[in-house]
Amino acid sequence: MKINTTSIVKKVFLCALGIGFITNTYAQQDPQYTQYMYNTMTVNPAYAGSKGHTVITALGRFQWVGFEGAPDTQTLSYDTPLGLSGLGLGFNLVNDKIGPSHEIYFDVNGSYTIETGQEGNLAFGLRLGGRLLSIDWNKGRRTDEQDPSFVPINNRFLPTVGAGIYYHEPEWYIGLSVPNILRKEHYDAENKPGEVAIERMHFFLITGYVFDLNESTKFKPALLLKGVSGAPLSLDISANFLFNEKFRVGAAWRWGDAISAMLGFQVSDSLHLGYAYDLTTSNYNVVNNGTHEIMLRYEIFEGGIRYKSPRFF
Repeated sequence: MKINTTSIVKKVFLCALGIGFITNTYAQQDPQYTQYMYNTMTVNPAYAGSKGHTVITALGRFQWVGFEGAPDTQTLSYDTPLGLSGLGLGFNLVNDKIGPSHEIYFDVNGSYTIETGQEGNLAFGLRLGGRLLSIDWNKGRRTDEQDPSFVPINNRFLPTVGAGIYYHEPEWYIGLSVPNILRKEHYDAENKPGEVAIERMHFFLITGYVFDLNESTKFKPALLLKGVSGAPLSLDISANFLFNEKFRVGAAWRWGDAISAMLGFQVSDSLHLGYAYDLTTSNYNVVNNGTHEIMLRYEIFEGGIRYKSPRFF
């Protein structure tokens, strides 16, 4: 299905971006990733199946090494086109620990893509799933050990409903998403939810462009803007170079939080390995030894043949 929607795409994203600036601010409730651009479906369900073949991604993030109770996250993702016109399907499984809390996420992502010309594709995505939340206050320090508000939680189910838009051409992409539109209390009403934690709506804006510097070198700057009500906006800016479709090196800056170095290697046509190191620039830098992130991506090509010029996102 082909529709000439260039002007429509621009209007949709300008509108969405405007709404985002009015309503968004960000705090780390959802897991964050330095190498999100190589596992985009975790932040935008519309990305599912967009590469045109099956992709399996595993990522481990070990944040603020040496800091007790620091975030510790592992992610496994799978996405593929369904072979039907424009449909894609994906799954996310996330294990996330921070302080006394432990969450396990499982999400199903579906997408529908419309061709908007010879090179453009506009995808709409929907996410359905849930998470199991456990909190063990014995792993944290409290000012009042007898406070009845601190009731342990064991595998409390919190549903997830999210949505996203993703537009891409061979050289660039832009996407806007809300991974979970539900506002959920982490405590039941009788346990003073207003004094503990409430799940808030997160917004993600992503964009990037690939420049062909010469026959063997590509350069891709990228941006991620994150927001949630009640906290300031968070901005990630990154730049990656790809050499001979094999080696990747880059750097990133997260506003008020960290600077990062990234490396990647295409081991084979199907297997890509990535590593990122974050150096904390906030007040936490004196109590931790940085953040390590390891990524493994395996692509399954139809007929076992890799594209001659694969997308750099």
